Amino acid sequence: MPRCPITPHIEALVDLAIEEDLGRGDATTAAVSLGAVPGKGRILAKEPVVVCGLDLAMYVFGRVSPGLMLSPLVADGDEAPAGAELLVMTGPLAPMLEAERTALNFLQRMSGVATLTRRMTRLIEETGAKARLVDTRKTLPGWRLLDKHAVRCGGGGNHRFDLASGVLIKDNHIAAAGSVWEAVTRARRLAPHTLRVEVEVTSLAELEEALHAKAEVILLDNMDTGTMATAVGLVAGRALVEASGGVTEETLAAIARTGVDLISMGTLTHSARAVDLSMYVQRA
Repeated sequence: MPRCPITPHIEALVDLAIEEDLGRGDATTAAVSLGAVPGKGRILAKEPVVVCGLDLAMYVFGRVSPGLMLSPLVADGDEAPAGAELLVMTGPLAPMLEAERTALNFLQRMSGVATLTRRMTRLIEETGAKARLVDTRKTLPGWRLLDKHAVRCGGGGNHRFDLASGVLIKDNHIAAAGSVWEAVTRARRLAPHTLRVEVEVTSLAELEEALHAKAEVILLDNMDTGTMATAVGLVAGRALVEASGGVTEETLAAIARTGVDLISMGTLTHSARAVDLSMYVQRA
């Protein structure tokens, strides 16, 4: 699994998060007068998790105190049981406590996305279907790179990263152009040849228009599974087929069995629960 990218954007995001929590100091740590008291810190999983964001958590601790010695015991993408140690730190206790919440916020959210994604991908795998689970752009603002990395750690794939990453004609584009056929025809004529043209359809009639206009990817929006299966049969391999809209844990397996190539699921990033992790410290 690729390591978490620490780009200039992510560095700035971390600096904002540290400033938000520590910008005016840590009144409690100062009042307890820890100073440079040495010790050991441990981050533990309180429940089974798919780890994601450990490199970023270490970066947070390093930003607050470069003198901390950090020893990761797992890597992004690893599964850890409840009670497992993820990271061990040695050095002054004060900066560990000052960075604790910011580091855990990153690690808990990213691991939550990865854990949910792994659970959903396994539901698809159990059906034996070919469908691949992908995310959407329904990400936490500013966190897209991290959210999409977390989806990959969980075994999912990434849809468009941004509006420039692909041509996806949706209902409002179709309304503006006048029809599915017109929107796809224009896009195929004007879009860069390196980008596939994908179009959203809500009925079998719109599907026929999309096929006639030679769309390369067809997104079945909020269709029931019976209609999806019919649509896959009509496409007959002439385009990739993506299912989207209202996909839940309860419907995922049935959607996969329709034969679609891709299933996009906004829940992976907009509704994943942060996992339960804790940090414990002790004096040396």
